[in-house]
Amino acid sequence: MKNDIYEILKKPVRTLKGVGEARAKLFQRLNIYTVYDLITHFPREYEDRGKLKSIVELVDGEAQAFEGTIAAPVSESRLRRGLSVFKVSVRDESGTITATWFNQHYIKNVFKVGEKYIFYGKVSRKYKSFEIQSPVYEKHDKAEMKNTCRIVPVYPSTASLSQNIIRNCISSALESVLGSLEDILPQWVRNQYYLSEINYALEHIHFPKGEEDFKNARTRLVFEELLLLQLGLLSIKSSFIEVKKGILFRPVSDLQHFLDSLPFKLTNAQRRVLSEIEEDMESDRVMNRLVQGDVGSGKTAVAVLALFKAVKNGFQGTLMVPTEILAEQHFRTVKALLERFDIRVSLLTGSQTKKQKDEILEEIRSGKTDVVIGTHALIEDTVIFDRLGLVITDEQHRFGVRQRAALSKKGDNPDIIVMTATPIPRTLALILYGDLDISVIDELPPGRKPIETYAVDNSMRERVNQFIRTKVSEGRQVYIVCPLVEESEAIEAKSAVETSERIALHDFKDLQVALIHGKMKAKEKEAIMQGFIKGEVHILVSTTVIEVGVNVPNATVMVIENAERFGLAQLHQLRGRVGRGEHQSYCILYNEGNSKVSRERMKVMQKTNDGFVISEKDLELRGPGEFFGTRQHGIPELKIANLYRDLDILKQSQEAAGMILAKDRHLKQDENIKLKEKITERFKDKMNEISFN
Repeated sequence: MKNDIYEILKKPVRTLKGVGEARAKLFQRLNIYTVYDLITHFPREYEDRGKLKSIVELVDGEAQAFEGTIAAPVSESRLRRGLSVFKVSVRDESGTITATWFNQHYIKNVFKVGEKYIFYGKVSRKYKSFEIQSPVYEKHDKAEMKNTCRIVPVYPSTASLSQNIIRNCISSALESVLGSLEDILPQWVRNQYYLSEINYALEHIHFPKGEEDFKNARTRLVFEELLLLQLGLLSIKSSFIEVKKGILFRPVSDLQHFLDSLPFKLTNAQRRVLSEIEEDMESDRVMNRLVQGDVGSGKTAVAVLALFKAVKNGFQGTLMVPTEILAEQHFRTVKALLERFDIRVSLLTGSQTKKQKDEILEEIRSGKTDVVIGTHALIEDTVIFDRLGLVITDEQHRFGVRQRAALSKKGDNPDIIVMTATPIPRTLALILYGDLDISVIDELPPGRKPIETYAVDNSMRERVNQFIRTKVSEGRQVYIVCPLVEESEAIEAKSAVETSERIALHDFKDLQVALIHGKMKAKEKEAIMQGFIKGEVHILVSTTVIEVGVNVPNATVMVIENAERFGLAQLHQLRGRVGRGEHQSYCILYNEGNSKVSRERMKVMQKTNDGFVISEKDLELRGPGEFFGTRQHGIPELKIANLYRDLDILKQSQEAAGMILAKDRHLKQDENIKLKEKITERFKDKMNEISFN
């Protein structure tokens, strides 16, 4: 039967009763192709249609269920051409209600006087009479009620796929497999964590008979999903440690001399993280470490110290960043710090001339260059290192798994550091970066003043403009960020081009205004950024190309147009472009959104400068999928688990994953074979990094 059930689960949805080719295409819009996809298309919410009220108890404006008898034949009236209304009077012992449908001609043939039906829908009260528009209905003597008299699932849908169609198709799919599904969880795991069996869980997640059934089913399915994720990530991590022996770096006596030469003192958090990195480098296993810290916490300084140690051990190091602007900036900073110690630093970017590139590539190949800072250009085949020992990627969320792997393959198992200024709650970082050890720089350098943040609407524009003028007259500079480069009918947001023209020609025609956006050539961008860095440009109008890493201490005002278009983490990143010098800095958010989420975001931004608090709230407001952008990391999408709500189950699944791998590292025991098969299937995009052998 095992093979039979696998064959059924792999069948296309079109083979199910009531689907066919046309509906199969609609299901594909929801990424549903097979019977398995359909039964794991989980409800987004539920409606309790099990509590029947009498008509007199119905409440205006609420969705409710009631039972009633058809009191009169269906009436039809035409309000205008193409619009017909069908009404039927329904009564019980307490009163009467009118059910109404628009342009549903078949309704005339559905109801017969004297028949009893269950109805469910939103009730409205007009004067003393009740009305219910387009209700769900079922005959009360049906053997099984699918759409009333029970808790009913509501699914993510698409145009032309009604909830009834989805429910019926899922019901049909379940009928073909329930009772035959094999449980992939070992019995001891189910016993230890009080988890229900898989057939029960799938039946009751879709059609729960009560709240207890639903809770048991959901807990089981969330646990399984998170366990598979943990096992996959831990397998990647442990196979990486187990199989690949790393470079054994020795302690460097010059490191203290280098530390003393820095123009600043390390914070305690920086010292702690440096110590963790040194310990990794001095072990014979490959370092695979995530360094996360808030904007301005000093991650780059820690990275430079690690590069210093690698070079003084006779190896090369590289730092990959997502933009040329950031690469140029890091190059200048790092070169100034390292060249005094006879360490040669080079820059490699896509916009350099062939001659420049060829010279740098030769220096990298021959070992003349000790440290290379660059963009994606670093992962091209033409880049060959002489003795690569340390790979660092900055703003890790901008790079995919494969890019990180491609760079590390240019050395013989080099140590790896990935850095991010998008703080993630530690437990959740274990999900996103489960294949990495985690260090957190949770302290800002002394003297950093919190950035004063204000959310305003357009009525404050003149006042804000006057404030900008005042700051420029004091010698400060200003960023104005817009969400789009050009007009889009879909999103009614101001474009950077339009905004810069308005600012340059109207609002601040006596000031130097420049525009920078992603569609410009690298040389143009660099020239404008240099002008801003030198203070020749007063106001820089930009898209989010300046989100990452740009460091201009004299810029003290950040204005964000259409702030409601940005996520919290992105707003926090943008705000981090100011507050880098001695002067008080400000962030002004133009919010034109009226949604609750938009208001909530603005409130959070005004309340706190703490990136970890902001990331918690961002996760809560946006959910894990958008927050993590999991696709670019090669991590499977979560279908049912919610990383914010399900932290307790996440901790249990992490504990279980650790115990399973401690007993059976390669998942070869009979009880773990099905887990191994499912992990291999789920992590197919990362299979080149998983090793069970």
